[in-house]
Amino acid sequence: MAGELPFEKPLVEMRQKINELKQFGQDKGIDFSDEITRLEQRYTELEDEIYSNISAPQKMHLARHHQRPTSLDLIQLIFSDFIELHGDRLFGDDLAVVGGIAKLDGIPVTVVGQQRGKDTKDNIARFFGSAHPEGFRKAMRLMKQAEKFKRPIITFIDTKGAYPGNTAEERGQSQAIAQNLRDMAVLSVPVICVIIGEGGSGGALGMAVGNRILMLEHAIYSAISPNGAASILWKDATKADQAAEAMKITAKDLLDFEVIEEIVPEPKGGAHRDYEFTADTIKQGIIKHLNELSQMDSNELKEDRYRKFRKIGKFAFEQSEKHESLISEYTNND
Repeated sequence: MAGELPFEKPLVEMRQKINELKQFGQDKGIDFSDEITRLEQRYTELEDEIYSNISAPQKMHLARHHQRPTSLDLIQLIFSDFIELHGDRLFGDDLAVVGGIAKLDGIPVTVVGQQRGKDTKDNIARFFGSAHPEGFRKAMRLMKQAEKFKRPIITFIDTKGAYPGNTAEERGQSQAIAQNLRDMAVLSVPVICVIIGEGGSGGALGMAVGNRILMLEHAIYSAISPNGAASILWKDATKADQAAEAMKITAKDLLDFEVIEEIVPEPKGGAHRDYEFTADTIKQGIIKHLNELSQMDSNELKEDRYRKFRKIGKFAFEQSEKHESLISEYTNND
């Protein structure tokens, strides 16, 4: 297994034992087929046990896996005839955001994604997927172009958050994100957003105001990264796992809260195990929701998007006996 995580260690050890037993049998000419079959069966059972009970902290580490497919990986597998477009026409080209025109089963669409690097050099060039203001402005430029030509918009979300450095602040980071939130809300074409890895803070939301939000099974989505939350709550970023458990950042949690519309299944062990399977399930989800949204006119799309975000944030009051007494007294006096 390549790039295994700590919770996958029992599987790695068992697979190693199986391979060693096979090699020993071949070298010594001894038949261990029954023993190998028994171990293979136990391996499958252990695999099912581990991957069917992945905790929120474990999902966080899966979402951040260095081999997880990036936006460009998925764009190449899902779409055809992709032409990348560059620059925000104001400052420059932010490599943390990629986008352009493509076809989805022959349908022209605009695709925009947050792009982290494949290695250290690439990550530095792309600011580890954390966009500057020109990245958000490039994304909005492409979305406005899509609206002009009535092309549906697909966005891929994968960022720890917007770039937090001085250069971003000097160029208007908060304004760029705010403008994206405002302008995406009133786009007259269908907008489908897919969270493929880590959806962190305003950097994620700045490209995730859509009619439908899909989320890979082991992706995470939160108002602040677990590391950032741990730094604030406990003054200790190493408690990120504890924060992740408390923050309800998993796809299942967010589906229950109606923040997202669909969980996209991943291959056993995570999206990095099978890019083609992951791309195919995402494509099926996009096509299904795009077919639904294509039946709406521009006003209905805006209203649909408005209703989606207005329903987020339900809460209930837990009334104490004192509160009930005050309410009863107020009602009687009234």
